[in-house]
Amino acid sequence: MYRSHTNGELRLVNVDQEITLSGWVQRVRDKGFMIWVDLRDRNGITQLIFDEERSSKTLMEQAKTLGREFVIQIKGNVIERTSKNPNIPTGEIEILVSELIILNKSITPPFTIEDETDGGDELRMKYRYLDIRRNPVRENLIFRSKVTMAVRNYLSKEGFIDVETPYLIKSTPEGARDFVVPSRMNEGQFYALPQSPQTFKQLLMVGGMDKYFQIVKCFRDEDLRADRQPEFTQIDCEMAFVEQEDILNAFEGLTRHLLKEIKGVEIGKFPRMTYDEAMKTYGNDKPDIRFDMKFGELNDLAQNKGFGVFDSQELVVGIAVPGCANYSRKQTDKLIEFVKKPQVGAKGLIWAKYNEDGTFKSSVDKFFSQQDLAAWAERLNAKKGDLMLIMAGESDKTRTQLSVLRMEMAETLGLRKPNEFAPLWVIDFPLLEWDEETGRYHAMHHPFTSPKPEDISLLDSDPGKVRANAYDMVLNGNEIGGGSIRIFDKKMQSRMFDLLGFTKEDAQNQFGFLMNAFEYGAPPHGGIAFGLDRLVAIMGGQETIRDFIAFPKNNSGRDVMIDAPSNIDKVQLEELNLKLDLKDLK
Repeated sequence: MYRSHTNGELRLVNVDQEITLSGWVQRVRDKGFMIWVDLRDRNGITQLIFDEERSSKTLMEQAKTLGREFVIQIKGNVIERTSKNPNIPTGEIEILVSELIILNKSITPPFTIEDETDGGDELRMKYRYLDIRRNPVRENLIFRSKVTMAVRNYLSKEGFIDVETPYLIKSTPEGARDFVVPSRMNEGQFYALPQSPQTFKQLLMVGGMDKYFQIVKCFRDEDLRADRQPEFTQIDCEMAFVEQEDILNAFEGLTRHLLKEIKGVEIGKFPRMTYDEAMKTYGNDKPDIRFDMKFGELNDLAQNKGFGVFDSQELVVGIAVPGCANYSRKQTDKLIEFVKKPQVGAKGLIWAKYNEDGTFKSSVDKFFSQQDLAAWAERLNAKKGDLMLIMAGESDKTRTQLSVLRMEMAETLGLRKPNEFAPLWVIDFPLLEWDEETGRYHAMHHPFTSPKPEDISLLDSDPGKVRANAYDMVLNGNEIGGGSIRIFDKKMQSRMFDLLGFTKEDAQNQFGFLMNAFEYGAPPHGGIAFGLDRLVAIMGGQETIRDFIAFPKNNSGRDVMIDAPSNIDKVQLEELNLKLDLKDLK
């Protein structure tokens, strides 16, 4: 028996018991006549003690050889500590060691295995198995496990069936780039790794499964950033015989359950917002509503006053930043520099202070009176002490730029509180978006999304105005889930492929299996997929998903620990019949 207890469970009630512990050496403090060792496992730390009066000479000599991260087993008696440590659960006891076995030695780790480590991101990712020993990473992975178990339990109780779908599927050109897998037995042909199980879950509805879910790996070969990985995990769900309201209620219930079960947070009915309203009011389709700063359009109040910057633009729009009327010139100049950064791309920024005494001071006092600025304040819901920030330009671009500034101000003011949760549904997305580069429409979500029934008549006359029967769940300014009511009629699906520029032959080659299935009594159905990595990170008070993934890739899509992707053997390439230049390969 390697251990009778874990390193986190012994207390004063265990005093005088003989126990066996195993784990990693966290720290050694050698005073010569007395040695203390902190022994760690995933459950906690227990202090071990060796001393010349009570320990044999051989045991003392053994203890002196211990180094950081040695794996050891000890036997000993639980005793009460003279100097107690209130910062750890086991801080009132220690183990007087009677027997020590070194199970495995360790070389010196490349970084300290502590909560606050001296290792940089790349170094810690290279030695991820060591990083996982640190409390913050280990606790993140345990937290993720709790969330996934809560999801499984909730959906199972709600009658959902967990079904696995294939990983080796057919490649399609829609959406992000596929990762492709060459087939050895089918020369010159390739599988793709799924970007989602979309068509398979629809086929499960045709098959009568009724309620499906799967916690599933998905793969997209796209540009990466902090909240993206080439492989990611979805909570993928589908239901038959449902309308949009059924989906919203079902998965609002799941999210409310997770927040209560995992975080102890009670959330009421989720607000709903149309896509158009989100874009107009917040400048993006995933607004953070933990704080206000709603957009106010000022065209009628700010134009035709002789200020050419406003007069010549399509949109003049602003926000009121709470409590910032005391900003210095240096601070307002810094904001102007921020919006001019290439990542934001604005040409400038106008500010106006609503002073505590009720007067106004702005960067455009030459053109606008106190009455003008008071009208701005009323439109932007500014209060005394607030700072108004105004931008002007082409409508969509300016709203996007102001949205970035709004989030920057919220971050600066500490309004994006990690333990405060503000979910909402964004609904009524456009079904299609026009791509100038390709000169055709693309599906805003995917080509299987149903149009709103009342907008079907616009498909021929004005397809750009057709709304999708689609919905996104947003939490704290992040899209954590998205879905739609699906097309389940072959004629409507064929019509959608026509709008997206597919030839009849291409549609049949790529999606004929789905349209054929629709001819065998497909039920109305719809679903949603949550990004598990992102959901867990946000619930854990962070927005970077990498810390909640056991073995993540870096920002270049590389696994620096196992050095992947990598070249493969020449023999393997030949077996796969890949016509590549093999001269530089082994």
